[in-house]
Amino acid sequence: MNILNRIGLDETASKDLASRLNVLLAHYSLFYQNVRGYHWNIKGDKFFELHVKFEELYNDLLLKIDEVAERILTLGHQPEHRYSVYTAQSAVKESAEVRDGLQAVRHILEAFRTLIALQREILQLSGEAGDEGTNALMSDYIREQEKSVWMYSAFLGQ
Repeated sequence: MNILNRIGLDETASKDLASRLNVLLAHYSLFYQNVRGYHWNIKGDKFFELHVKFEELYNDLLLKIDEVAERILTLGHQPEHRYSVYTAQSAVKESAEVRDGLQAVRHILEAFRTLIALQREILQLSGEAGDEGTNALMSDYIREQEKSVWMYSAFLGQ
């Protein structure tokens, strides 16, 4: 017999989802800090354009960090908050390339590819668990980020 959590989902599936969401939280946290660095340190002829775009992006990432942490809590589990754990778990690594705007955009595209792949994995798990809340969140993130990939790629002329 399945044990259900407080929102009616299988407890084992919820624990697995919360674990993957904590990895996503780590990815988002490192990505957020990288983008803050790009925003603060960008130089060159694209400064005004990229400075604003990077601020928009890090504000969006901050909202997503909070939403992911709250989803983990909704599933009945604890969101991770330690950067030591984030750096160990995240496939998005700290970036030292913070002055060159084009290099920063390349790093952003790489981070989006990593995030989208993980979110697709979580989307599949949430679908199997009947977790519409996590499913909707991941679907929204994927849709938004696919558009961002297109736009940042266009900026690079790709």
